[in-house]
Amino acid sequence: MRISKFTRTAVASAVCSGALLSVSIPAQANKALDRLSKEDTNWVMQTKDYGATHFSEMTQINAHNVQHLQPVWSFSTGVLNGHEGGPLVIDGIMYVHTPFPNNIFAIDLDQPDKILWEYKPKQNPAARAVACCDVVNRGLAYAPAGDGYPATIFQNQLDGHIVALNAKTGELLWKMENSDIAMGSTLTVAPFVAKDKVIVGSSGAELGVRGYATAYNIKDGKQAWRVYATGPDEDIKLAKDFNSANPHYGQFGLGLKTWEGDAWKIGGGTNWGWYAFDPDLDMLYYGSGNPAPWNETMRPGDNKWTMTIWGRDINTGEAKFGYQKTPHDEWDYAGVNYMGLSEQMVNGKMTKLLTHPDRNGLVYTLNRENGDLVNAFKIDDTVNWVKKVDLKTGLPVRDPEFSTHMDHEAKGICPSAMGYHNQGIESYDPNKKLFFMGTNHICMDWEPFMLPYRAGQFFVGATLNMYPGPKGTLGQVKAMNSVTGKFEWEVKEKFAVWGGTTATAGDLVFYGTLDGYIKALDSRNGKELWKFKLPSGVIGHPITFGHKGKQYVAIYYGVGGWPGVGLVFDLQDPTAGLGAVGAFKELAHYTQQGGGVMVFALGY
Repeated sequence: MRISKFTRTAVASAVCSGALLSVSIPAQANKALDRLSKEDTNWVMQTKDYGATHFSEMTQINAHNVQHLQPVWSFSTGVLNGHEGGPLVIDGIMYVHTPFPNNIFAIDLDQPDKILWEYKPKQNPAARAVACCDVVNRGLAYAPAGDGYPATIFQNQLDGHIVALNAKTGELLWKMENSDIAMGSTLTVAPFVAKDKVIVGSSGAELGVRGYATAYNIKDGKQAWRVYATGPDEDIKLAKDFNSANPHYGQFGLGLKTWEGDAWKIGGGTNWGWYAFDPDLDMLYYGSGNPAPWNETMRPGDNKWTMTIWGRDINTGEAKFGYQKTPHDEWDYAGVNYMGLSEQMVNGKMTKLLTHPDRNGLVYTLNRENGDLVNAFKIDDTVNWVKKVDLKTGLPVRDPEFSTHMDHEAKGICPSAMGYHNQGIESYDPNKKLFFMGTNHICMDWEPFMLPYRAGQFFVGATLNMYPGPKGTLGQVKAMNSVTGKFEWEVKEKFAVWGGTTATAGDLVFYGTLDGYIKALDSRNGKELWKFKLPSGVIGHPITFGHKGKQYVAIYYGVGGWPGVGLVFDLQDPTAGLGAVGAFKELAHYTQQGGGVMVFALGY
């Protein structure tokens, strides 16, 4: 690895932080993390805060001066595969992670040309062979010091282990095996800290892995609870009043009844996306992913509880509600994406909301206290597999022309399996009441085939061809009101906007592009105000933070992930990479591999 240094301006004023303060009990440590997340000088979670707003109140960089942003330093990770997620910044230290081999670097912001410590784990290289879509990692998590443990950095490793490291020294505190790569189960998800627990998801639905989420105790790594997406109610951990506010969503026994025989045991529903948490309600929110295999004919039934938005008690794991967005998924619309929390007026009442832009091309807004469906609308008017969502039943009204049943090649399905929204973390401006979304605009042809299940081998059963959607490009950025469904503006991008957005009170929206730009738009109208060409394409998200009175913006570069598999692994068949190679066949003409982080500040 190497560190490159550009011109830097020293500013005298100090930044206050309590990142490494000890507190007396784990619950208070969690409150300390909540407080830190609200200090815009820090960036302590991948989601910025528990509401996943990805929003900063900082205004030093704003719509009037953003054109003066310039790079001040960069750091090369020495790893070539796709760099998803973003760095963390805590108490003047930046924590940088990489894809496999999942190295971690701690960098002192006072002296960014020196590495404070590094962690380079030894992993089973066989994990690479069962990773679905490049060997990505979506980031680190942090817990402030608590009763009996120091400030801690958590990392999930591709080989299925979660590790806890001393944030000051990089010393390994504990290590637990979460997933079995022999079964095809890997870890790409970022850990998520809430109360005295760290939450870890799972990957591998494309290999028939039965999805689950696990809570470990921060202090010692002991498992607190584990919940599955399929199977008996006791495995799924349904509360006694599960879906009592919306019994039409389904309630008990359905993790078995909606599957044929024992298909639920290899039925997918992994969760490798993002979490949100409401400390007032003690509720954790996330989505379970696609059923396995992709070939819908092989798994009749609604396949509950895959494709579900969950609201769970953080203490016990019990589910208070579960809303299945795409019963009997036919298109790999894995519903693990961004969960954004807001408080907005609904029917004249201030309401706690959860907003989720799904792979299936629909945006869902729910009352996050009880799961009531407030609204569901199309991300783009070109979505065609569904005509609408019945807001009374919560069910999608499908167009049978775009079904993917056997002995039929479905053509022109929008969105593709990549979805009109995938793994990017989006942003919410509470002042404007707007979400800013980076989206895909990709459609597909789908031809299913039968195949047997073999543990640790791919279990898909479909051949896909993907291509740009009707509007001619592969991506867009949009500003949206999640209650009304109104879009304020949209901007086209040549390639998918894979990594997500970050918004600020300076009327800015930042994001990165696959062809290697970081851009800033005016959040009021979508006008492009600034861009900078990076050494490689972007599949992660930008962050912004403060240090010694100066505001900075940082972003990973390092093309890869699902859209970059053709470039990363030199694939030529357009159906390879589960269809991504054809969709992104031009990407190699615009960028190449190379991973790192680049940091920007105003140049005057």
